[in-house]
Amino acid sequence: MKRRDLLKAAGAGVVASSAAATAVAQSSGTTFLVAHGAWSAGWAWKKMHPLMRAAGHRLVTPTYTGLGEREHLASPANDLETHIADVLNVIKYEDLRNFVLIGHSYGGMVATGVADRARERIAQLIYMDAFVPRIGQSLLDLLPPPARQQMQERVKAGDGWRVAPNPTPPDTSEADVKWIAERRLPQSFKTFEMPVRLSNADIALPRSYIYCTRIAPGDPFRQFAERAKSEAGWRYYEIDASHSPHVTAPDALAALLQAIAAERV
Repeated sequence: MKRRDLLKAAGAGVVASSAAATAVAQSSGTTFLVAHGAWSAGWAWKKMHPLMRAAGHRLVTPTYTGLGEREHLASPANDLETHIADVLNVIKYEDLRNFVLIGHSYGGMVATGVADRARERIAQLIYMDAFVPRIGQSLLDLLPPPARQQMQERVKAGDGWRVAPNPTPPDTSEADVKWIAERRLPQSFKTFEMPVRLSNADIALPRSYIYCTRIAPGDPFRQFAERAKSEAGWRYYEIDASHSPHVTAPDALAALLQAIAAERV
């Protein structure tokens, strides 16, 4: 399938048939490791596990320190380096090799730091509606000024060191809104204001960007979509979904991830 055709199919939410995806998966048995978004945790990828497992893949979805089932470790000291270390330790202790690293939203900051330090173990890097920092940039640096100011104000309005979650995308089902609201937690502001530390400005790995086309107000991710389309070393894809397709469009996302991993790089 040509990439143009794949993009068209992804936009329609039918990237590949389940039979074709299963055939690809059974021959590859790819491991996918997720660096999840802000305020979230491994639980948010619950719908994806049976889909990827049925296709013969392994999906690893660890939770950052201070969030989800690790909320008891929440601390003003938690920063971007804490979350990068969380994922690096999963790679170390699970002995993960030749895997696909996915960074979603804030997880793009984490995935960038992880890829810089574990690049010899990573086969591909996929950013999904994610921030893609350059050396020395923080997530705050990458936000439009109004969004940056709003985040700073939310810290002051809370306990002074954590940021409350953003609203859920409007196309999220009522059941999923309830499920998410009961589990998302405020996150340490230091994770957003700390610049990413990289040993090399160029992470020489096969990289893909998935842009979610049901755009939220402000849309901080278009800048990275445009970069992926214009800068050498990237493959670019779109999916007809809002910011969290692992929640709102899991079947389409599973098919797209498998197709990206299977494409020659």
